[in-house]
Amino acid sequence: MKTIKVQGQLRSEHGKSATRRLRSEGKIPAVIYGGEETIHLTVEPLAVRGLVYSPEFQIVEIDINGKTHRCIMKDMQFDVVTDDLAHLDFLELVEGKKVTAELPINFVGQPNGVKEGGRLVIKLKSVKVRTYPKYLTERLDVNIDDLQLNGNVRVQDIKADNIEIMNPPRIPIASVVMTRALKQAEADAATTEKKK
Repeated sequence: MKTIKVQGQLRSEHGKSATRRLRSEGKIPAVIYGGEETIHLTVEPLAVRGLVYSPEFQIVEIDINGKTHRCIMKDMQFDVVTDDLAHLDFLELVEGKKVTAELPINFVGQPNGVKEGGRLVIKLKSVKVRTYPKYLTERLDVNIDDLQLNGNVRVQDIKADNIEIMNPPRIPIASVVMTRALKQAEADAATTEKKK
């Protein structure tokens, strides 16, 4: 699993004016919760860029005064005017304690329906899961080789050991639909058949 290492600095001041001052100094206020205690800290924007602007699921190791905290990012807030990163929330991973996270779906293979002229439509790019930290993975692989024209792959079709998927099981995550050209070809074939 991909891990990003981030240097953090403890902060003692809290509240709007303190966080506003930190942002003006080019730092991002953050908080780590879920462990023994809630930790208020600041991080450098460049250090978390790869984490914030990536669709991948990653573990974050935040080093604060020599102590490393293994976390996942739970939330991020952006400034409504400048669109700059304003705040980060991290959840500390504690062995033996389940966590809820959003894992990306990786579609593997070439659907049979696409080979027949259909078009693959991705309806869901990630799912919400609940599991122990040791079972967290970068992504959930879903094989779509057997997906036929006008067929669906649903949340219930995702195979993941030791991971509970929180999304409703009947929701489609991908489907193969007919293209306009294929519909026209079928309509033309039906018209030709009627004329005979």
